[in-house]
Amino acid sequence: MSRQEANEQYAKALKAGQKHYRECVLRGRYPYPQVLDEILDDSMAAGRVDMGLLSIPTEGIVGAKAAGRASAFAANFMPLLAANTEFAAKWVELCMAHLGEGIRDPIRCYEYMGRFYVQEGNKRVSVLKSYGAPAIDAYVTRIIPAYSQDQAIQVYYEFLNSVPMTGLYQVRFSQPGGFAKLQAALGFEPDHVWTKEERQRFLSSYTYFQEAFRKLGGESLPLTPADALLVWLRVYPLEDLKNQSAQDLVKSLSAIWADVKVLSNPAPITVSTSPQEVADKGLLNRLLGAVRPNHLNIAFINERNPVDSDWASAHDQGRQYLEQALAGKIRVRTYNKVQPGENAEAVMEQAIAEGAQVLFATTPPLIAACRKIAAKHPGIRILNCSVSMPYTGVRTYYSRIYEGKFITGAIAGAMAQNDRVGYVASYPIFGVPAGINAFALGARLANPRVRIQLHWSCTPGNALDLFTRQGISVISNRDIPTPELPQQQWGVFQVLPDRSIQPLASPYWHWGKFYEKMVRSILNGGWDDLDAQREKQAVNYWWGMSSGVVDVLTHPGLPDGVLHLAEILKRGIVDGSIDPFHRLIRSQDGALRNDGNQWYSPEEILYMDWLCDCVDGDIPPFDRLLPMSQAMVRLQGIYRDRLPPEKEGTLL
Repeated sequence: MSRQEANEQYAKALKAGQKHYRECVLRGRYPYPQVLDEILDDSMAAGRVDMGLLSIPTEGIVGAKAAGRASAFAANFMPLLAANTEFAAKWVELCMAHLGEGIRDPIRCYEYMGRFYVQEGNKRVSVLKSYGAPAIDAYVTRIIPAYSQDQAIQVYYEFLNSVPMTGLYQVRFSQPGGFAKLQAALGFEPDHVWTKEERQRFLSSYTYFQEAFRKLGGESLPLTPADALLVWLRVYPLEDLKNQSAQDLVKSLSAIWADVKVLSNPAPITVSTSPQEVADKGLLNRLLGAVRPNHLNIAFINERNPVDSDWASAHDQGRQYLEQALAGKIRVRTYNKVQPGENAEAVMEQAIAEGAQVLFATTPPLIAACRKIAAKHPGIRILNCSVSMPYTGVRTYYSRIYEGKFITGAIAGAMAQNDRVGYVASYPIFGVPAGINAFALGARLANPRVRIQLHWSCTPGNALDLFTRQGISVISNRDIPTPELPQQQWGVFQVLPDRSIQPLASPYWHWGKFYEKMVRSILNGGWDDLDAQREKQAVNYWWGMSSGVVDVLTHPGLPDGVLHLAEILKRGIVDGSIDPFHRLIRSQDGALRNDGNQWYSPEEILYMDWLCDCVDGDIPPFDRLLPMSQAMVRLQGIYRDRLPPEKEGTLL
C-alpha cells in the first residue's frame, strides 16, 4: 500500500473523528474517549485478574486507561489532530503496516464492566476501527467491580459467570437473566458448555443481526443487540437467524422494532382503565385525518369449543351480544379448537385471508401466535385476552374482577356465622392477589373479625373437603363466567347443614360489553387516538364495573340488609366514590400498605404480590404448582420474571 493511500485513509478517519466530536458536543456528551482512571476508584473494585491474550471486539473499546493522549481522539477513536502532525505520521505508518503484513503486536488494555480501556496501543485501535475490524488481539487485565444490588453490577456478574460456558465476549445484555434466556432460546440446558463450532455458528449469524440492529438505529437505544435478539427469537424461529439474508433480517427486525424499543421504557405497558373517549376534531381534521372504517370484519379465536368450555362459552356469548349490538356494522366469524404451537398461526392467517380486520384471541396461550401474526400483518388489529404483555403489536384485555370480589367479600363476611370464610384462588398470576385482597377487605368491612382461609386450585388437595373439615360453611369458589350458567358451586355459596349448596353471589364477566365498546372505539377512531398518545408502550385494557364489563350476580334469597349493602357498594364503585383499596391495609408481615389516604394506581393493583393480614395462607411458589398450571404461570405469573432459568422453559 502506498503512503498516499494511507494518507487518504487518515484524511477519511480525521473527517469521521471531527464529525463525531461535533455531534457529541451538540448532544452534551463527552467528545473524547473515556478515561478509566477518572471514573474508577479503589472502593469500586473487588480485585484484578490477568486474562492473558484475548481477541476482543473493537466496538467494546470505549476509552483509555489514563488521560495521556486521549484528547487526540474523538470518542469513537477516530483521530482529531491535523495531518501535518507527528501523531498523524505515526498513524499513517501503522495504517500501511495493517494493510501490508498486518498489525501483529497486541494492544494492552483493562476491562471494566465489559468495556475495554487501552493502556498501550491507542493508534492501533484507531487504525483498526477506521477499517471496521471486528476484533483485535489484546493482553487484558480485568477489574472486577465490588458486588452490589445495582442492576448493572448484577448483569455484569451474570456475564462473568456465563463466559466459561459460552466463550462469548461479544454478546452482552442490559438486563438480568439474558444469558439464561439465550441458552433456552437456543435449545441448550442452563449449564450447557458451548463447543467451538456452536460458538462460531452463533457468532456468524449474530454479526448479521448486529448490523440489522444498527441499521434500524439501535445504537441510540439503551439496549444491546443481544437484548433485541431475545425479542426477535420470541417471534421468529432460530433457523431464520441462520438462513435469512441481511436484507430479510432487517425487514423481520423492523416488523417488531416497536417491541424492541419498549424494552428501553421504564413503563413499557400503559394500562387503559376505561373506554377511550374520542373528541370531535372538527370537519377539517376529519377530512385530513385517517379514514375511519364504517364496517369491520371480526374474527374470534378460541382454544376450545364453547360447548365444552365455560370460558369459551362466556366469550362466545360476548360475541353474540356484539353481533346484536352492532348489527349491520360488523361481520363476525368464529374459529374454535385453535391450539397454540399447532394450528394457531395457520388459523389466524386463514381468518385474515377471509377478510378479518380485527382478531380477538380469547386465551393467554395464544399470545405467541398473535405476536407472529402481528409482525406479518401490522395493519390488523390484534387483541389477546391476557394482562401485562409488553408487546406493542398485540393489545391485551382483561377485567378488574377485583371490584366484584370486594362486593362478594362483603356478602361473605356478613353471612359467615363463625367469622371464617374459605377462598379458592385460581393461579398466582397478575391480578389474582388483588382479587383475594379486595375480597378480604370487603369481608372485613362487613365483619371486622373475619378470617379468610386461602387455598389454590393449582396446588394439590381438594379445597372444599378441606374447608368442610375445618367447619367453614361460607366459601368463595371460581367466579361465574356468565350469569346464565348454573350457579351451584360458582362464586360465593353456603354449605347448609344437610350438605346442600345455597348460592349467595358471584362476580361475572360481561365480555359482550367489552367487545361492543372496543369495536365502537375502533370504528370511532379511539384505537388510533390511543396509538398517537402512547410512546414506546404496549396497551393493556383493564376495564371494570364502570364500563359494564364486570358485574355481580346476587341471589334473591339474601337478607335484605346484605342485598342493600351490595347495592350501595356497587353504586359507589361505579361512580368512583368507593375504592376497595382506599382504606387502612396491613399485609401478612405486619407492614402498613395503606394508611387510608393513598390511592393505588392501576399498576400497583395489577402487580400486587402480597396478601392482607386477615388472609391465612400464602402465594404458592412455582415448585408447589400442579404441572398443568405451570405453563399459565410462566406466561402471566406475578413472579414470572424471577423464575430460575431451568423453570422458565423455552421462549414463546
